Amino acid sequence: MTTSQAAFLKQLLEHGILIDMGVDGLYGRSGVFEDVVERFSILVAGFGRDDKAEVIRFPPGMSRGQFESSGYMKSFPQLAGTVHSFSGNDHQHADLIANIEAGKDWTDGQKATDVVLTPAACYPLYPVIAKRGILPQQGGLFDLHSYCFRHEPSIDPARMQMFRMREYVRIGTPEQVLDFRQSWLERGEQLMRSLGVPVVLDVANDPFFGRAGKLLSNNQRDQKLKFELLIPITSEENPTACLSFNYHQDHFGTKWGLCTCADTVAHTACVGFGMERVALALFKHHGLDVTTWPRPVRKLLWGD
Repeated sequence: MTTSQAAFLKQLLEHGILIDMGVDGLYGRSGVFEDVVERFSILVAGFGRDDKAEVIRFPPGMSRGQFESSGYMKSFPQLAGTVHSFSGNDHQHADLIANIEAGKDWTDGQKATDVVLTPAACYPLYPVIAKRGILPQQGGLFDLHSYCFRHEPSIDPARMQMFRMREYVRIGTPEQVLDFRQSWLERGEQLMRSLGVPVVLDVANDPFFGRAGKLLSNNQRDQKLKFELLIPITSEENPTACLSFNYHQDHFGTKWGLCTCADTVAHTACVGFGMERVALALFKHHGLDVTTWPRPVRKLLWGD
């Protein structure tokens, strides 16, 4: 943990904006923090309103079978979170209680359920849309918002294990999804600059696992499949990705059998907003007292 990360986290906790829960990267949120997140979500909806996206809200868990089919474990096994539950008998239950009381490991009797924690808001979408059949000529556009989980414990407050992601997802022809991504590259930067925070748009890559992951990361960068909007939160040298703009090509279309009306494999793209990260960026650059934030920012968020 860097000094700046520790200092900012301490400020957030002392002011009650975040609430310590005893696990790195897991925090309660105050009413003030939640209000900022909600106001920003409304602002995002305004920027996307004319697109008339279909609104879908999924729970923070998804089908284990669909998760396995998605291929997520091939690329990001280190980030996945599965839901386990006790399924033993009375004797095994007694052992479990005894282990807890003795401070020993009690998880051996836990078995994986059919639920996996959602790693990104868009993952439950693709099999749902595939069940609908062939896409209409205009393709599909969806507005998603979900809690997500990634196992990367950190004391950096901008790197939470459980966080909210708002996404707009475009499914259709390569031309349709690339036009969508370009549009949101421009709108996303405009949106964040209007909130008075410093931003840098840069080519990026996902944290693919292992040696093979390095090749995937290089390919992703070389093809400019992923861009991130970076804002300094706990480090000026290593700003935090608060928005991401991703072109998946036909990856999910092939996985789930998504087809266009021209009987071709559909391509997908998404723009993702890290809701907690954006809120933290606003607190970092405008102060911990929202009543003192710059007037143009308050007008955008609260209508003051």
